[in-house]
Amino acid sequence: MTEGTNGRRRFSDKWGKHELDVLAVLSSAFPQWLTSRQIAQRVKAYADSYGELADQAAKAAFAKQFQRDRAKLAAMGIAIESRQPEYSSKSEGQDFASYRLQLGDEPRVRLRFEQDDLPVLAAANYLARSVSISQSAEHQEHHTSRTSPRVPQMPVPGLGLDSIAPGLGTQPIPDALVKVIDSRRFAATVDDNGEHINVAYTDSDDLAMFVLGHPGSSIISPQEAADAFSRRLHAATRLQSIDNNGDDPVQPMPEIDNGKDPCELHHKEGRKSSASFQTGSEVDRRLRLMLFLSAHLGEEFSLNELAERFIGRVRDDDDLKRFVNIIHKDINTLTTVSDDGEMAGSQFFDIDWNLLETEGIVSATNSLGLERLAGVSPQYLSLLTASVSYLAHSPLLPDSSRQQAQSLYLRLRQHVEPGVTPWLSLTGYELEPMSFTIVKRAIDTQSILDMEYTDGAGRTHRKIVAPAKIFVDEGVYYVAAWTDLYHVIDMSAMSDEFKEIITKQSEQLTHMKGEHRQWQVLRLARIEHAQLVETENVPEIPDVPISTLREWSFDNGTAAVIITDKKHLAFVKSLPGATVDDNGTGERVHLTVSSDSWFVAFCISHARHITAVAPETLRTMIVARAERELSLGENSIANEE
Repeated sequence: MTEGTNGRRRFSDKWGKHELDVLAVLSSAFPQWLTSRQIAQRVKAYADSYGELADQAAKAAFAKQFQRDRAKLAAMGIAIESRQPEYSSKSEGQDFASYRLQLGDEPRVRLRFEQDDLPVLAAANYLARSVSISQSAEHQEHHTSRTSPRVPQMPVPGLGLDSIAPGLGTQPIPDALVKVIDSRRFAATVDDNGEHINVAYTDSDDLAMFVLGHPGSSIISPQEAADAFSRRLHAATRLQSIDNNGDDPVQPMPEIDNGKDPCELHHKEGRKSSASFQTGSEVDRRLRLMLFLSAHLGEEFSLNELAERFIGRVRDDDDLKRFVNIIHKDINTLTTVSDDGEMAGSQFFDIDWNLLETEGIVSATNSLGLERLAGVSPQYLSLLTASVSYLAHSPLLPDSSRQQAQSLYLRLRQHVEPGVTPWLSLTGYELEPMSFTIVKRAIDTQSILDMEYTDGAGRTHRKIVAPAKIFVDEGVYYVAAWTDLYHVIDMSAMSDEFKEIITKQSEQLTHMKGEHRQWQVLRLARIEHAQLVETENVPEIPDVPISTLREWSFDNGTAAVIITDKKHLAFVKSLPGATVDDNGTGERVHLTVSSDSWFVAFCISHARHITAVAPETLRTMIVARAERELSLGENSIANEE
């Protein structure tokens, strides 16, 4: 403490111990509510600084510091709820609110995790917390006070989970995964054919691409996201034509926007920091250690084990000695008794000091009820389970990690009630489609596949192919299949039905030009049905690099032009192979479209800044799709009413 100019000691907390004091006071009092005055009297750091809060300056200083500490604890996953004061007597100080720990109505869930689970669990926790924090940010858009803590509606369990999975906070998270998650700063609930999915997305254009890429889906919440999607649909219905000479439309329609884009407003505030997810501060480490010991009262842990779990792996004996000393100091801090017996201080535990000093083993008892904070809420466990499942079936992790994630998911789902696990998705990184397993099996066993699939126009086709490769392009799964089977398989062993299909395919290939005609690159999600076909001989398929397959697909595309109303738009820069010409106020963008359905979704998603499109066939498809989506939305509203 230091002396202030007015004679009162200013608040100082060199070791960051006051957050622990606040937690001790509120935990020992739970479920009772404590007023601000009671907290100030019982927490040593506050009482030493502000005494009895005899003047307004002291009250204001205390309120400011307490709200900061409350916000720090909330960011670490320990929420403190408040209520208005109950008027009892003038001497009680009616101008203060009351506070207590927010523990929820349901008990915390405690599970056992293996050391091999921690890397995947840390990645899933990062993803789950990103989604939950994004959702809470949407609900707090009209928050007015800059000093009040933003306590999430869904308690985030950073430290609670760490109490049952020690060492989670020291796990490295792959940079590529962090980059993907951090770039999708918002979350919305999307109804996809009856299933509700928590979708993390970058901006409203990005969310629109996701919805349009999943026919039959609609945005449930937040309303701002649904309104932004509707504005893009309306803008798409007004897209103008570009004549055959490539001239600009005579009367370009002006942009009509009935509201601000909530994502654009958030982007002005800057990117969120990821530091809160994997913090390594002294206070954070002590809180994690405190909750871990609270969850394992009476159990014995060596200082060496605790040092590795809560600080990190050691490189040599000097590292180990230093880490052990740090943990020993943390234990001392968590068991410090205040000078004033009426103040709680930070005496969280009773420690077997003889066992600690002679054998270096920590065994704690009597945790002031802090074991109630250990573990995760059932609500968060369901979101964490969904995150693990998503990582097991998406291209964000290597195969070995995905197998570990699948194993962890099978264990976690046993602790989640059936039907309550939410679906989760990141835009641009779809899950393995339903057909993935059988297509992969056909590739591994070098088998023939009888498949039915839909094209960009929604028409259904049937082919017999030899799938060769599955690859991921911009988060979407594709399969490269060899279609010329007439001369490479034993036709005598095939049924008459299959002979007819293969013969028809062969006749179609004779009318096609180019060395790539025997190949077909197909989005896996478009395969509606597939089954393996038994054949006597294995077809010999040439090995063609995926880059070459992509080039062939691109060469087969359609030349298209879009005209924008502004220059240097970010979405134009993201178009591969596009050429851009100045068009006065906007730009003329020339590109080759290999997927009509993708181009339709792209133009609708960015329709607020696109005034015209060519060729006319694609413009007609864009307008028709936008009008259809609008009609579906109106029908949905009518049915609800």
